[in-house]
Amino acid sequence: MTSSRPYLLRAIYQWIVDNHCTPYLLVNAAAPDVSVPVEYVENDKIILNIGPSAAYQLVLGDEEVTFNARFGGQPMDVSAPIAAVLAVYSRENGQGMLFTDDAEGETGAEPDADAGEAPSEPTAEPERGRPNLKVIK
Repeated sequence: MTSSRPYLLRAIYQWIVDNHCTPYLLVNAAAPDVSVPVEYVENDKIILNIGPSAAYQLVLGDEEVTFNARFGGQPMDVSAPIAAVLAVYSRENGQGMLFTDDAEGETGAEPDADAGEAPSEPTAEPERGRPNLKVIK
């Protein structure tokens, strides 16, 4: 099966724009075939505004994301393979999707506001005879 990442990327992008928010991409700038302005890279990652007013000729393709944007007043062609895209989210509220870094790069999961915290335990005792499930991360 083909990767679901480009489909999810396009859907989340459209959802963010439809809600009048600004879509941002988090890209692994150290990945092969990534072309971004290196002066804006921090910790091998870069955040790119891909909103309609900032990214011109935006193509969210099956293999790569490409667009033209201005950085410090200078136009630049930007490109990143889909596998280098780590997240797409709204600047205004942080809602979006974080892509996991699995072997095939095709699984996506929404970022959790409680990421890094231990899952909370249920406060009520489960009824007898019913299974007790725990979330283990």
